[in-house]
Amino acid sequence: MVSLILYNLRSSHNVGSIFRTADAIGVAKIYLIGYTPAPTDQFGRVNKEIAKTALGAEQTIEWEQIEDILELIKKLREKGCHIVALEQAANSVDYKKIPRTFLKGAQGESSGLAVILGNEVGGIEPEILKECDVVAEIPMRGEKESLNVSVSAGVALFRWLD
Repeated sequence: MVSLILYNLRSSHNVGSIFRTADAIGVAKIYLIGYTPAPTDQFGRVNKEIAKTALGAEQTIEWEQIEDILELIKKLREKGCHIVALEQAANSVDYKKIPRTFLKGAQGESSGLAVILGNEVGGIEPEILKECDVVAEIPMRGEKESLNVSVSAGVALFRWLD
């Protein structure tokens, strides 16, 4: 089972795009952490920006809002889930070098894979990265230091799971 953890994303457009990509690759669940916008609010009103970019995927993928990312990581790990952060960090490894054997739980075996995607500006804090099994980075060849979070999600997920 593959799940995504969207940690303090600001943009509803990014969230919707990630839902659409997640549907395309077969993600089972998306956890929305902190101030990440949800497809519906507490009164059941639809977030139109998410709906516009997700094109219905927000209705087909299970999602849940969670307050504490560290508690979620602990619970997922207890279930045998591997935790991978997609982030630039001093200890990150090239996302292409993560062994398929590590990712194979995502293909339906007993363990699973949870991928953390962080805030568009600040990323994922070091104390959260310390709790991950792997911190993976997409190498940049041009002038810019990073990709948009929804693009990064698509690049990594299709590399790892296709």
